[in-house]
Amino acid sequence: MANASLKELLQGQRRPILVEFDPPRNEGPGAFIAGARELYEAGADVITVADCPIGRASIDACMLAAKLKREYGIETLPHMACRDRNLNAAKALLMGLSMEGIRQVLLVTGDPVCHEDREQIKGVFQMTAQTLAQAITDLSGQGRLERFFLCGALNVNARNFEVELNRAKQKELSGVGAFLTQPVSSVRAAENLQKARQQLKGRLLGGLFPIVSYKNACFLKNEVAGMEIGEDLLSAYEGLDREQGEALGRENCLRMAEMIQSSVDGYYIMTPFRRVALVKSIIGDLKRL
Repeated sequence: MANASLKELLQGQRRPILVEFDPPRNEGPGAFIAGARELYEAGADVITVADCPIGRASIDACMLAAKLKREYGIETLPHMACRDRNLNAAKALLMGLSMEGIRQVLLVTGDPVCHEDREQIKGVFQMTAQTLAQAITDLSGQGRLERFFLCGALNVNARNFEVELNRAKQKELSGVGAFLTQPVSSVRAAENLQKARQQLKGRLLGGLFPIVSYKNACFLKNEVAGMEIGEDLLSAYEGLDREQGEALGRENCLRMAEMIQSSVDGYYIMTPFRRVALVKSIIGDLKRL
């Protein structure tokens, strides 16, 4: 029997749990597939296969998603970045996904190509996530493409959240039916998520990221767009060993999940450094909420 799609899960009685797992960059897919299977068997409802957040090449998210779906029966949500494809290439890829039984994607504009790679690699950026969503919606309405369930990103850590919220409303008008948020790690982010709950029609999946060390927290704070790491949270990781860091990350994720519980339709866990065991424990925590 086929697994429930994300749209079907969001129409159910419980909050689904999505887990983001980064595709490998320099090695084969074996470890990735083993980790994805382990997470799915532990209770993840959907594995989201990420686009590389710093604009460097990794195994294609859509091809990995198709492999997981076809060979292992794992429900997947591939990320599709506008950085690397023009509209024609995006349409071809969507038709390929549909052929593989995948009719749900997370549309992201995508980070720029890394500065040191720009002599050889040029970003495409013919579209934004919103305009790509509109193009897919139009193609579906014309019968030229199977109807997809479209997801978008929502940055609850944005400095000017009103601008971000208005952008999300435009995405909804273009056909986006659900939003996966950036990690919630502060009261302000939780309050922004509550605003989104009141103003958006689409389903909301609250982002959770288990920070595992002081170094990890510093990198996220200084190098990764869309993250908000307060000084109190940063200092809490100082001097912790690996086990202590993971325990604090798990504790913080559960605390944030409880804080946003009334604002979300599901949860979206990001896996740090492929620490599958840690995320499995968080899945268990969420199922007991």
